[in-house]
Amino acid sequence: MSRRPRREDFPLPTTRSDLPIVDSHLFEDLIPPEAAFELTAGIRRHREPYVGITENGTPRPGLYRLNHAVASPKTAALAARTYLDGLAPHQRVVAALPMDAPEWRLWTNAIPTWHPKGMRLERLADGDRDRALAVVESSLSPAGYAQVRAAMALNEHLGELIDDHRDTLTEFAYWFTVFGTPSGDSPWGWQLMGHHVDLHCVFVGGQVVLAPVFLGAEPTTGTGRFEGVTVFGDETEVALTFRRTLDPDREGEFLMGPSLRTEDLPPELAGPNGRQLAGAGSDNLVLPPEGIVGASLPADQRDGLVELIRVYLDRLPLPQAEHTLALVREHFDETRFAWRGGHDDESAFYYRIHSPVLLVEYDNNPGVFLTNTEPARFHVHTIVRAPNGNDYGRDLLAQHYRLHHGG
Repeated sequence: MSRRPRREDFPLPTTRSDLPIVDSHLFEDLIPPEAAFELTAGIRRHREPYVGITENGTPRPGLYRLNHAVASPKTAALAARTYLDGLAPHQRVVAALPMDAPEWRLWTNAIPTWHPKGMRLERLADGDRDRALAVVESSLSPAGYAQVRAAMALNEHLGELIDDHRDTLTEFAYWFTVFGTPSGDSPWGWQLMGHHVDLHCVFVGGQVVLAPVFLGAEPTTGTGRFEGVTVFGDETEVALTFRRTLDPDREGEFLMGPSLRTEDLPPELAGPNGRQLAGAGSDNLVLPPEGIVGASLPADQRDGLVELIRVYLDRLPLPQAEHTLALVREHFDETRFAWRGGHDDESAFYYRIHSPVLLVEYDNNPGVFLTNTEPARFHVHTIVRAPNGNDYGRDLLAQHYRLHHGG
């Protein structure tokens, strides 16, 4: 049996942080320009015309199908109406935005450098906060909701570990926004945004689109009163199991590099965003496919890749997860897997799954609030996207509006 983690297992700072973060606001003018440029990508780019993540700058049409009712949004819609009805009028003004509001694309996995719209959960009365979280819970699978709540709790655990930034590293330092009018028939959705937790959920045409999703944690396992709280076990272990089955003779097809150590990386992969390319501000990323083709693998390895994909899709309600997996399978001859780093019991690593309809990135990172200077497995970032124009449900929304409104 593995030993339970202890506080002293993590590289804790010996002095107070001088990061200019106060009350969940990052003052970007007080950090180095290079870091500020990366960390402000969301605010700088969210009003650019939306294209989506593509292979060459042009989205492929016909990948997503609207009229395939796979989930019922009624429970989530009722939860959202109950939440909004319970707010005071002045709160409701900023808690709910139009469906086409640009704030959909304004988010960060770090600390915002602007004052976000939506309601900050820790500023809500307990009952209102519970009703906001009920919207999230009713939109996800039980496992997906548990993972989100664990990541939020570990944010507060981090504040306790370092005994610093206690006005920012909290369980409820997250902004929740409802978009559109919650309904069982018309499109609507919500965003939950903050440090290490960014979810965008859209209901349209009987489907649930959960993308972009950024989930992370530093560290990934709790100690003390957070003992037993853990995240990304499957994202890490299922990936390692699959990686270890791959033929060493085919490493040239999937191995991007053998190490994540700073000295072994090109400078552009050692910055604040690490190896991850599809984070905040990257809605229009051009990303040519890299890696080994899923359909070229032997049957047992194909099954291993599907199992890893399921880890990320299982955050969705079961019918939607199965629908999305079926869509990925349709394009398995174009689905690629790439890896950087080691695959022993300790080495940090990065991997990417890139399909025409699904993009997944997993990355181990150096410390931000902890003091490890090299990437470590106890600091994880993950992101899930819907490439070729369906982040934020955009492709399905366009189909819906053409079908029902002629536009």
